[in-house]
Amino acid sequence: MLVIGELLNSTRKQIRKAVEEKDAAFLQDLAKKEVAAGANWIDVNAGAFAADEVEKLTWMIQTIREVTDAPLSIDSPRPAAVEQGLSLAGKDPLLNSITAEADRYRRLIPFIKRYGTRVVALSMDDGGMTDDMGKVFAVADGLIKRLEDDGVPPDHIFVDPLIRPVSTNSAYAVGALEILQRITASHPSVHKTCGLSNVSYGLPKRRLVNQVFMAMAITMGLDSAIIDPLDARMMATVFAAEALAGRDQFCMGYIAAEREGRLEGMG
Repeated sequence: MLVIGELLNSTRKQIRKAVEEKDAAFLQDLAKKEVAAGANWIDVNAGAFAADEVEKLTWMIQTIREVTDAPLSIDSPRPAAVEQGLSLAGKDPLLNSITAEADRYRRLIPFIKRYGTRVVALSMDDGGMTDDMGKVFAVADGLIKRLEDDGVPPDHIFVDPLIRPVSTNSAYAVGALEILQRITASHPSVHKTCGLSNVSYGLPKRRLVNQVFMAMAITMGLDSAIIDPLDARMMATVFAAEALAGRDQFCMGYIAAEREGRLEGMG
């Protein structure tokens, strides 16, 4: 499982406060903890600061780089911030995210080519979000093909079927699982990712819902997720689900996690 650590996001109150106060130690401690917990990328988002996002994102990246060289995921709705972030990100950057929306695609594809970045591809076009799961798959399928035509290697593409709250429509979770399965069958070299915690929005005991959905999604081909790597039970669920799904040869990853103390208290 490729983990994109979600914690350094300025929409979270603690992160916004730390960025406003330039509390470097707080951000650095969190970044180191995410990496130690198994994050393959640290997602960095300064989008809450619309007026000076580029400046704030620059400070965040420079601050993180003082303590870790872990790959970064640059997360912004604004092309100027994306370009600045990717220019500073260093090795193996990830762009979070591109869509099939004409203007966003046109603006961002040059940055993907210039920096050789991996990219989260959201299944959304100019028609917006839809409850038609056939359309969601078609948009994802078309976006994958377009990215590949523009020279993006399949294993640099992380398709996100846009997980939505099951509390608002009981079909959303099942529909997303079906899309993951279809993408896995149609594009075996492409990664599948998601903002997994969206599925539980509005429900009690959200972590429980997230953990169960993670296990179900792994069986359908999910091999990446934007999650909190400090959630020990979620990470333990990943190790167990990958072993059960046949993606952990001789369960060596699961056994190693136990030896490293990552399954402590999960028995």
